Order: sequence, then structure tokens, then C-alpha cells
Amino acid sequence: MKKSKLTVGSFAFMLLVSSVLTACSDTKGTNNEGGDSKNVTITQFVPDLPDKTFVEKLVPDFEAAHPNIKVKIMKAPYSEFDSKLQSLVAAGTAPDVTSHWGEMGFAEFIDKGMLRDMSDLIKADNFKATDHGMTDDVMNIYKVDGKNYGIPVYSYTSLMLYNKDMFDKAGLPYPPADFEDKSWTFDKMIEVAKKLSKPSDDPQKAEFGVDWGWAEKDMRLIYFGAKVYSDDTWTNGGHPTASYFNSPEAIKANQRIHDMIYKDKVMPSKEFTKAVAGQGGDPFATGKVGMSVAGAWILASVKDYSFKVGVAAVPVGYNDKARDVLYIDPLVILKDSKHPKEAYEWIKYQLQKDVQEKAIELSGGTPPSNQQAAEKYFNLYAPAIDPKDLKKVVEGGLKHGTESYNHLISSYSHILDLVNNEMDQLDNEKANAAPINAVLDKKVNELLTELNAKYKKN
Repeated sequence: MKKSKLTVGSFAFMLLVSSVLTACSDTKGTNNEGGDSKNVTITQFVPDLPDKTFVEKLVPDFEAAHPNIKVKIMKAPYSEFDSKLQSLVAAGTAPDVTSHWGEMGFAEFIDKGMLRDMSDLIKADNFKATDHGMTDDVMNIYKVDGKNYGIPVYSYTSLMLYNKDMFDKAGLPYPPADFEDKSWTFDKMIEVAKKLSKPSDDPQKAEFGVDWGWAEKDMRLIYFGAKVYSDDTWTNGGHPTASYFNSPEAIKANQRIHDMIYKDKVMPSKEFTKAVAGQGGDPFATGKVGMSVAGAWILASVKDYSFKVGVAAVPVGYNDKARDVLYIDPLVILKDSKHPKEAYEWIKYQLQKDVQEKAIELSGGTPPSNQQAAEKYFNLYAPAIDPKDLKKVVEGGLKHGTESYNHLISSYSHILDLVNNEMDQLDNEKANAAPINAVLDKKVNELLTELNAKYKKN
């Protein structure tokens, strides 16, 4: 193509026209995919909960450092989070940034085509997980077919809390915080739990050694070495083609958990929990349970307990690859975002060390994905919890953990509802896991066939 020549006068005239057009352009936040215009407004959608809405307090500093980007935080009640998000997407008014904070997991977001591939933004920015205090394994949790659909920002592990007063009274040594201590096994935990337990028909007199809250009712079976869903689940976008609840390993695992309550009498039943802690309450908080295993959110109340508390490693189980459950929350960009570059800047900002430290305090203890900020998290619960022990527990959990099923399996809420309805029968003292698991396996496989047929049609 032949290049045209411009005179000084014509060039000056073009500059004048350009400046006039710029002055008259829309300054209300319109922007193209490239994100080159000024005064862009992006939105982040969160559940209306204190440990999520704190992000509003991060906005002023971000906007000061990015004067061309405004951030609006949209909120919805937790129970309406998914439905509201899907309504916004359907209406063409989707937020720019969110996460799987409702019942839908990441896999379902992918299925519904809701997410924007962030690979180009990450590549252009030369983003490296290690520069932001993360391992590549954590970053790759939300990588599908080589494409990045999310950046982890918050990282919960699972852990054990224990009642020091109960251990002291029984003259027992505290459980270790070090995940590498191979003497701390599940069987050892049961042995200790028996020494702590005081079975009684009177809820006010009964005490129990352990409350085992490791994952959801289906996923917890893998801790005992059972396979729950087909291997293709982890390579086909979270669509199990088969379940194995009727395997000998799965039956044995469910019976083992049942027997902790009704045979060994070391774990509180639902009836006990309801009697002493209320519906949905935490029996550990009553001071009548020696050890409690659950997600790290159980740390939130440690300073309020009327007894001394410690933190320990989840004991060694029967599956080297599934000792700890991880709940890694990524921030994602919605596919219809008109401002992906600005949305990416906002996400990356939230991953900065100083911002993660601020978020830990503002949220009341949301654990950071950027481990450069982890010292702030380890010290947050002092003096109730020894920071050195919490550091060992968190680092061990991240090393030995596997991501929660609710983030990685599509339509998981439908599957889990069915699982819970059938497994609730195990709350009966005389229940036998074998027939319950057989019926459960049949029903789950039928549901998977139905879900996969719908998925393939779409």
C-alpha cells in the first residue's frame, strides 16, 4: 500500500479534530475489548456476607492507584447468589468479576460458558504464580485444556482443632501440628478419642473424642481409600460417567464413620449436636468434644471459646493423595465482560501481598493464596492459637491436600442432594452401610446418566 503524505497544516487539523472527538466521547465507562478508554467501571459480584463484602474497603486504594478504573461491588443474599448471577448473565448485565461462592462450582460455570479465558491477559502480563506466593499446582486447579479461567485469591485448607483442657484432664499429649509426623494416624486418633470420650444418654453429661467433618459425605470416602467417581471426571470438565458407592472400599468407609458414632461412641450424633449446640450448631464449641476436623473457617471462633484450644494436622489416612481438603477460591472474569483488562488488574491487585494482608484482617480471617502474606494469617488467632503450629498445619495441608469436589464436579449440588438424602439413613444406630450404599450407587449412576445426556445435548 502506498503511504500518504501529511502537511504540517493537515496534521495540525487532524490533531484538533481528534482532541474534539476525545472530549466528546462517552466517559461513563464504555470501553472496547482492548480496554484503552478512560473512566471504566467494573463490577465484582459477592454474597452479602461479612467475609466477602469486606472487599468494598479495598476499592478506594485500588481506584487511587488506577484513576481510570472505578469498581462497583454488587451483592446478593447467599441463598440467591447463583440465581441472581444467572439472571444477570441472561440479561446481558453480567458482572465483570466473581467466584463460585454459591452452590454452583467452577465446573458448572465452565459448562454454562460463563467464563472468559484469561490466558491472553496472563501471558501478556508475564504473570507467574511463584511471583504471587503460589505454586503452579494451585494455579493450575482452574486451568482447563491448557486455558486459565481463574486466578486463586483465597485458599482454605482443612485442619484439626483440639480442646487442650480435655487433653490435660485426661493426661494425654497434644496431637502434632506437623503433617510429616507419620505416627499421627487415623487409628491413633480413634485410640485417643476413646480415652477422651464419656458416653452417656444424658447430653449434658456426654463427652466425645472427635467430630469428623472431613469434606462432604461423598468425598470423605476417598480419605479411606475408596474411589467415588470415574477417573474421566478429572479430564472431561467435571462430568462423572460412573460412581462406585457400592465398592467394598466405599461400604467399609461409610460403615467406619457410622461405627465412630454408634459402636466406638467417640463421635457425637446429630441428635447430640442438636441437643447441645442447636440445629446446625458446632458441638466442638460446647467444650464437650476433644477434636474437630473441618475446613479452616472453624478458626473464626477460637478466641471466643471458654477453653484452651490448639491446632493440629489432619491424621494420616488411607490415601496418600487425599489427606487434606482444599477450598481454593479463584476470581474469574465473566465471558461478557467489556473490560477484561481492567478486571484482570483488579483481580491481580487483590493478590498483592499487602492487599492480601489487609483482606485477612478486614474479612476476619480469609486465608490468602499469596503465601507471602501468610504470616499475617498465622498470627491473626494468637494467642489462642500458636502461630508456629498454624503455619505447619496450613503448609502441610496445602502440600497434602486435594481440591474440594464441589468446585470441580458439574451439577454437584444435584448429586450431593441425592447423596445426602440416602446417607442420612446412616444416622440410625442400627443402619448397615452395605444395602444403603447399593441403593445409593444405583440412584447416583442413574442421575449421572441423566445429567450427561443433558450436557451432551447442550
